[in-house]
Amino acid sequence: MDSSTTLFDTALEQQEPAFEFDVAIVGMGYVGLPTALAFTAAGARVLGVDASPVRLDVIRSGRADLVTSDRERLTQALADPYFELTTDSARLSQAAAVIICVPTPVDAYLVPDLAILSSACETVVEQAVSGQLLLLTSTTYVGTTRDLLATPLARRGLIPGSNIHLAFSPERINPGADNFAHEDVPRVVGGITKSCTTAAVALIGTYTRSIHVVSSADAAEMTKLVENTFRAVNIGLANEFADMSHSLDLDVMEVIGAAATKPYGFMAFTPGPGVGGHCIPCDPHYLLWQMRKLRLSTPVIEQAMNAIAARPGKVVDRIRKILSDRDMGLHSARILVVGVAYKPDVEDLRESPALEILSSLMDEGAVVAYHDHLIPTVRLGDGTMLEHDAEPDAFQADLILLHTAHSAADVTWISPEVPVLDSTFRLPLGSNIYHL
Repeated sequence: MDSSTTLFDTALEQQEPAFEFDVAIVGMGYVGLPTALAFTAAGARVLGVDASPVRLDVIRSGRADLVTSDRERLTQALADPYFELTTDSARLSQAAAVIICVPTPVDAYLVPDLAILSSACETVVEQAVSGQLLLLTSTTYVGTTRDLLATPLARRGLIPGSNIHLAFSPERINPGADNFAHEDVPRVVGGITKSCTTAAVALIGTYTRSIHVVSSADAAEMTKLVENTFRAVNIGLANEFADMSHSLDLDVMEVIGAAATKPYGFMAFTPGPGVGGHCIPCDPHYLLWQMRKLRLSTPVIEQAMNAIAARPGKVVDRIRKILSDRDMGLHSARILVVGVAYKPDVEDLRESPALEILSSLMDEGAVVAYHDHLIPTVRLGDGTMLEHDAEPDAFQADLILLHTAHSAADVTWISPEVPVLDSTFRLPLGSNIYHL
């Protein structure tokens, strides 16, 4: 690639001065880092920007939590002179394109917390220069691209579709899953104007094989909310079927497996102890928050999210019942939680149901410990710190909760004498194995 051109300069209405980098990624987390590596692998000059020097040190040392294919890409990127990491946001002006990949969590009241996103967008607007493409990927409410980027850019004299381009393309990164390469996952793109869309498609198309264009940034924002709300509602339904199957003395996984043999009209979702990460437990609340402002009732989504939020409490109730049936109380009982990451095979605790479960058990007076070789320490909401128990059999648990089933986890040490509540529904039911 000629160093005097950018990856997408033909999409601009007029020739602009050359940029030092083809793309800058704002936020080098679970979405930003894999995105940066995909662009680097495609031959782009990439600048990774993150406010945390600790995070950048983790990346530089090769210790970032990545799937195997991305770990290999990271090794290659760290040896690439055109891959650079910095905390200096002023350098964003040196990139032809700026992609925003920051977290969009909810607070303790399940209200969208836009602080990180607002700060990132404000920084990007401050550093924006004529000729750039700005691309937002963080999941958020419909209209964010206009509110947090287009409007403040216009106040600086940067007009989307004229002297700058602006679009939304929702991230599609699945942490811990290596079954879909980044370039094989279709991307949705919607710009503020048609020329903005054209510029965004040109950029994303440098590494993605399939792009689906929608009519606007608003439509692209809504697309991501539909994707994750669909999953939330169906997980909530799967949890309800698990409860019903338990009441009817049925194996819910057998039933779901049988239903999944239908080659059309059915998609299998499995029950569990709750949901974690910054997608399913958070994203639908951005939609609910916005609809409440419009006074629009959304009962299906509301009920699903309420049920998901209540799921960790059901785990604690089930533990209490199992112990009670064995003439034990929860107070002073020794409870070992196996696996605390929010999903298998990731070093990720974000919104993990295990955090609420551990806290609730401690509030009930139980003695708790956890075993998870991927998570060395856990900090609970009240500041309590727990450390991974490397010798779980020595804990002498009165009950074991299987919360997250990592593929490499060894559970052969579990004694048949100890009751196990399997909230993953992976172990066969037995005299000491209970399903949630």
